[in-house]
This record gives sequence, structure tokens and C-alpha cells, in this order.
Amino acid sequence: MKKIAKYLLIMTIASTMEPAAGQESNPLLQEWDTPHQTPPFSRIRNEHYAPAMREAIKEAEMNINRIVRKREAPTFENTIVALQTASERLDRISSVLFNLNECNTDSEMQRIVMELTPELTRFSNSVNMNPKLFERVKAVYDQRETLNLNTEQRTLLEDTYKGMVRNGVNLKGADRKTFARNSERLSELSQQMNRNVLADNNDYILHITRAEDLAGLPENVVAAAGAEARERGLEGWVFTLAYPSYGPFITYADNRGLREQMWKAYNSRGNRGNQNDNNEVIREMTYLRYQQARLLGYENYCEYVLSDRMCSTPVQLAGFLQDMYHAALPFARRDLAEVTAFAQRLGAELPLQRWDFSYYSEKLKQQKYDFDEERLRPYLQLERVRQGIFDLYGRLYGLTFREAVGIEVYHPDVKVYEVMDGERFMGVLYLDMHPRASKRSGAWKTTFREQSNIGGKQVRPLVQIVCNFSKPVDGKPALLSFGELETFMHEFGHAIHCLLTDCTYPSLSGTSVKRDFVEMPSQVMENWCYEPQFLNTFARHYETGDTIPAEYIDRIKAAENYLAGWLCVRQLNLGMVDMSFHTLQEKITGRIDEYEHSRMKELLPVVEGTNTSTAFTHIFAGGYASGYYGYKWAEVLDADIFSKFKKEGIFNRQTAEAFRREILSKGGTKHPSVLFRNFMGRDPDNSALLRRCGFLQDIDLSRPRF
Repeated sequence: MKKIAKYLLIMTIASTMEPAAGQESNPLLQEWDTPHQTPPFSRIRNEHYAPAMREAIKEAEMNINRIVRKREAPTFENTIVALQTASERLDRISSVLFNLNECNTDSEMQRIVMELTPELTRFSNSVNMNPKLFERVKAVYDQRETLNLNTEQRTLLEDTYKGMVRNGVNLKGADRKTFARNSERLSELSQQMNRNVLADNNDYILHITRAEDLAGLPENVVAAAGAEARERGLEGWVFTLAYPSYGPFITYADNRGLREQMWKAYNSRGNRGNQNDNNEVIREMTYLRYQQARLLGYENYCEYVLSDRMCSTPVQLAGFLQDMYHAALPFARRDLAEVTAFAQRLGAELPLQRWDFSYYSEKLKQQKYDFDEERLRPYLQLERVRQGIFDLYGRLYGLTFREAVGIEVYHPDVKVYEVMDGERFMGVLYLDMHPRASKRSGAWKTTFREQSNIGGKQVRPLVQIVCNFSKPVDGKPALLSFGELETFMHEFGHAIHCLLTDCTYPSLSGTSVKRDFVEMPSQVMENWCYEPQFLNTFARHYETGDTIPAEYIDRIKAAENYLAGWLCVRQLNLGMVDMSFHTLQEKITGRIDEYEHSRMKELLPVVEGTNTSTAFTHIFAGGYASGYYGYKWAEVLDADIFSKFKKEGIFNRQTAEAFRREILSKGGTKHPSVLFRNFMGRDPDNSALLRRCGFLQDIDLSRPRF
């Protein structure tokens, strides 16, 4: 149930394999005779999912019943480990369905997901709230001091016990029924949120037929828009809300009216009053989450979530956000004033609107640093960037990535690699890089299978990176922006966390760590993007092969903190809005955009009908509820950790091996503060982040409180 936990936000259990009825004709119920038991995508059709999932649920229920009915006294092995091996088939099937629903979906798959989600939640509730199962778990938990468990075993035992408590096992009567019913509804709403945002994303296009409306746009962006129009059978150029199209348009297009149109379309997703509207979804979700927290004895959902995080209370979180906001706000105001003054000199209409800021801030950046980021693209060919990242992990950890032969993919865009550490197989890596209508926006790492080593059976992970990068167009290869390079490095950091994990139990392996720690390994890897030693290993012109000019790298470094205050305040605002939603103690009655605007401490004018929240899938469909602050929290950790790499050498093998040994290989087997301390030799110091952002000044910044 590891994947079910990921998608439905409930307790994780994994499972065993047994013969099942119908497996001869349904590939999801068969043993996979594929390399490394990778999914046989070409054999799987939509009609296979529902019968396979229902058969796997029955199998898992039988396995759980065997645990409950054991005559032997509860032990760590026959109860806690048995739960880890209770529903492997269900885990495997759900991973394929839910992952493909994110990156290669269609209307039928979306219907199947909505149909199966309540059934999966009911099964999860039946396990999490099983009183007889809990009796056995509690019996083992109560003996924990005398069982001579190692650290990982003790963590698994505590997580299993606390997971059942946090999922309502101790509730009685009507409260128990309400909690189960709410869980089921919340899982449905989460899927509905994602579906609505994808639909609104795909419903809008900007169709341009006049060449003069393309003024200011880079050549590659225009070419991509022309290709998009031809694919749709239209004349002229088509821009979409996929970020490789939307981002450059809002940044470079001279036509202010069209920038406004694009910005409003992007920032009204889920808020258009159509069949995809997410206002009521959010109202219902936030109130149901509050109800769940209250049933479990917490004041609000935020308190419930943080009780199992590094940042452990709403008071601590509020202090962290306020301290960072206090540090960044003067710099954000300075950034806005500087961009506004520059725009005014160019004759811009004031006050600046939201569709103006990216446009004028990019022009100011070009003037201030004599540099246009679009000049970087020819040096960031996707294939060379990919090889550069492969080579980096070769230098740091001795890994090699070889393109796989015979491993199936679910879409022609996907590349797949076997990852090796010398002669040792570490896992399979799928790379899905380009946008399409069947894929949600953004970038993420996921898995088709977690690493484990129960009973000496070593299972290596099947890891997937999904992005929405600029496509190849008109015979040119895919050329990345610098921001896309950072995104690639970020998601690769998550993937390496999974590939280098060396744990026993799947629910503790890889990125199965506390949510406010999970972004640290990925964010630390972004730092290499600003290092000339790294860039020089792969950044070559796609036509001439010339190495990226030294002055370009100098300008990247010089502009590293450009708008740092502005961007930091934006991210903190999102964290504050997330916290506001999840400290509610009553249902929102008004519009979600109005609620957001009343709580965001924004520096630009509010635009009626637009907001972030109705498309904020991170917190309403992605597991970051009361956790969006984690990006900034982890940034404190990553800046501190990278300062060690900077001091000892960014390719220093000993430093990298220590990072692998003390953090990456450990997954969630130890508390993050212990992992950090074992690597750094001390507790975190936020001065590294403040120094990196240019925020250090003579004020009291003794928090965050780790």
C-alpha cells in the first residue's frame, strides 16, 4: 500500500504475491517476465485496472486477516514485518495506474481512478482502523524497550503504531464512521482537484495570427508556437498554459494586452466558474481536514500534520515563516522599487501589474548584468545536460547510467536507463521530459517500485522523473532554459535519494522521510548549477561545440541573487496561505480567491478573479498540506550542507560518500535532525542561507528553531 499512501495520504503498508484468479489474461495480475520486473506497459490497457485492483484488494485483505488470526503471540516479524509484506500486488498495480494518470492519462483512465479511489480508501481504512490488528501492533510496541531492535526496526515499529493512531484506530462509534467517510471523500476530492486543473490547463490556447504580436519573443519560442499551431491544424502560432510556452510569453512578449490575457488565464485555472471549478473542492477539503484533526484531538489540521514533522508545532512554523519574511521583506521591496523605476524610465504604465513584473524584471536583468538568459539555451542542449548530470553522479558516487535495452516505456518521449554502481545494479531510471495534453504541469519524481531488502531479498527501485521542458522544434534539439536546468537537477536529486537508498523496509526507503526534510537532497543539487567547474563539463553550443563562454558563467554567478528577496517573499506567502487554510476551524463561505487575497501579503495589485489556490495542487492534491513551508525549511538545510561541499570541493569524493552514507542511503530510518548532525557534525545554521540570498544583516535571526 506504499503507493496508495502516497496518493491518498494514508498509512503505508506493502505486500506479498499469491496466485490470483484471472491472472492468465490480465498482465497486472501476472508475474512480470521483464528486465528487473519493470512494468510491461504495452500489455496493459485501461480495462485491466479495475478488475486487477479489486482482485489485489481481496488478496491483501486475506493477508491482513492471516496476521490478525495468528495464534502465535505478536512479534516484530509476524506482525510489523508482515504488514510490510501484506499487499505488494496492490502496491504494484496502484503505482502504475496513479503514475500514468499523472503523466499519460485520458478521460477513461481518469474515470477509472475516480471509481477506484473510494474503494482503495475503504480498504486502507479497514486496515488502519482494524482494532484486532492494532492490538497486535500495540502489543509489540509496548515491548519495544526489550526487543533489542536496531534503529531501522524501531523506527518502523513506531511509524506503524503512530500511523494507525493518526489514522483513527482508537476512534469509536459515530466518530469512527465519520473519520472513515471523510477519508474516502478527501481522496476523491484530491483526484478531482488534479483533474480540474489539467482540464483548465488544456482548455485554453492563445491563437496568434499577426506576426507583429510576436514582438519580443525569442526565436525558439516563436518556432515552438508555430509547431504547436501546425499540430492543431491552425494557421499562425499557438501558445498554451504549458510552462515552456506560458513562461517565455509572459517574460518576453512586448504586447501587454496579450501578456495580461495569458497571465489571467494561467492564474484563473480552477476558478473560472465552469465544470472544472475548484472553489467548492477547496471549501470541502479544508473543512473535512479540520474535522479529521478534531476527531483525533488536534486543534486544527496544521497541528495534526506538524506533530509528525521536524517543525513540530504551528507556533514554531509561524515563527519560522515570520522570521524569514522579516529577513526577506526589505529586499523584496527594494526589488520591486528597482523594477518599477526601471519600467517607468521605459514609459511603462504604473502601477506595475502582475503581467508586467516578469517582463520588466527580465529587461532590467539584461541591462544590469549585460546578459539575456535566452543566450544560454544553445549551450544547454537537453542530451548534453543529461549526460552532464550523469557524469556528475559518476564523479560524486561512481554511478554509471546506461540506456536500457528491452525495458518498455509508456510513451515514445520516455527514455529509460539502468543505473549501476560498479557491477552493482542500483535501479531503473525513467526520464519523461516534454509537455503533452495527457500530462499535468510541473515537474516531479515518483517511483514504480521502492527499494527494500526484507529477508535478504534485495529489491532495487524503479524511479521516474517527469518534467515539462521545451520540446525539440524545426530540426533543432531541445534547448533548456537555465531554470529548466535547475529543475532537472532538483528532480534528479530526489531520484538519487531513491537510487542510493539502502534500507530494509520499503516504507522507510528513499524519499520516505519527513515532508519538511524531503526537499533537502534535491535542493542541495541545484547549487551545482552555479558552479563553473560543473557547467564547463557539459555546457557546449549545440551547433559549434564551443564551451560556454567564461563571461556567461560570470554573469550567471553575478545574477544569482537577482530578485532573491522578491522570490523568497513569494514562496513564504504561499507557505502562509497554506498554513491559513489548515488552521481554519470553520468552513470557508466566500470565494477562494477573496480568501487568498485577504491573507497573502502581496506587493503587487490584486487581480479580481485570479489566485494561486484553485490550482495549488501541491497542498490540495500532492501531499504538501500544511507542508509547503518545507521548501524554505529545507533550503536552510541545503545551503548549510552545500557550504561543506564548497569548503571541501564540489567534486570531493569523500564528502559525497559521507553525504551518501549518512543521509541518502538512510531514507527515513532515522530522524532527519540525526541524519543532518551525523553528516555536518552539528545542528543546522541558517546563516548559510541568509548569506547565499544576500540577506545577512544586523537583525535577530536566531530562529528557525530546529
